[in-house]
Amino acid sequence: MHKASRAELRGAIAPFEQASASSATVQLVTSAGLYVALCALMYFSLSISYLLTLALAIPAAAALVRTFIVQHDCGHGSFLRSPRANDVIGALCGVLTLAPYANWKRQHAQHHANWNNLDRRDSGADIYSTCITVAEYRALSPLQRVLYRLPRNVLLANFIIPPLVFLLFYRFPFDAPKTWTTERRSVWLTNAALTVMLLVFGFWLGFGSVAMVQLPIFFVTTVVGFWLFSVQHRFENGAWLRQSAWSFDEAALNGSSHLALPRVLQWATGNIGYHHIHHLSPRVPNYRLAACHQSSEFLRPAVSLSLRRALAAGNLTLWDEDLGKLVRFSDVRGKLPAGDLEHLHRTPAGY
Repeated sequence: MHKASRAELRGAIAPFEQASASSATVQLVTSAGLYVALCALMYFSLSISYLLTLALAIPAAAALVRTFIVQHDCGHGSFLRSPRANDVIGALCGVLTLAPYANWKRQHAQHHANWNNLDRRDSGADIYSTCITVAEYRALSPLQRVLYRLPRNVLLANFIIPPLVFLLFYRFPFDAPKTWTTERRSVWLTNAALTVMLLVFGFWLGFGSVAMVQLPIFFVTTVVGFWLFSVQHRFENGAWLRQSAWSFDEAALNGSSHLALPRVLQWATGNIGYHHIHHLSPRVPNYRLAACHQSSEFLRPAVSLSLRRALAAGNLTLWDEDLGKLVRFSDVRGKLPAGDLEHLHRTPAGY
């Protein structure tokens, strides 16, 4: 297939970069609105059966994932045409998702500047899409390897860390420079709003009831959300590039996944599976990503992930520069002598 030029890609994407007030309104109702309605139903169900309450936590979590996608689009200024409206809606969604909007927005912008760039991981990496090379891993001491692998353990990475990040990590702006006054303020304002909500609903409905309803929702939401953002950049045949080979187009089409989900899951995840389109142009709102993807063969990546292949990609954690692909820890045991730095261009900060 003909490799599209930047001009051809821009020409294919541009018609889909306009926000739609009607589509945005429908999505707000079917995300944040649906989430609030399902929460109310869950509180009512406590008097019937807690098993019913837990069952309702699944669709409630789907609605909250969609709410996070609304917040995500607001952060890119793509959900609505008005920057002010985007920021107001994004901040309100941030209270529901526990992710302080302004701080998350600026941190996420760094990811979009440098994703899948092996030479700029210290300035654009985030918790969803980090990766070191096989040579860098083998250059670590035995203790450093253990410390690197520990948070990537299947249980910790997929079921323990995600809820802790949203419930605890996002409560403090320790990773925001002191010059980020607006972003740091957003953390404390979000915390204040959450405290007021907890006290109001706690005294009204009972703190035990609040915990029984909200904790299952946030567990499911964060586990699914972390997996979604991770698989969008760490997947079979996904490309991680050195600066000399990196470009927005190359990194988008070959380093960002197209997750081909069943229709109901595509709806529940706010079309974020079309992540290659999102990285080609964050100005395309999520409710137009599918149409954009289908509009031109230029906008289709070489590899599309099925749900089965995406689930199997969770333990792909190291980039093998010789093979040009992501590999598992088990794939590199004993295959390189310890301390081999032949392909070690530099070790990024934080590893």
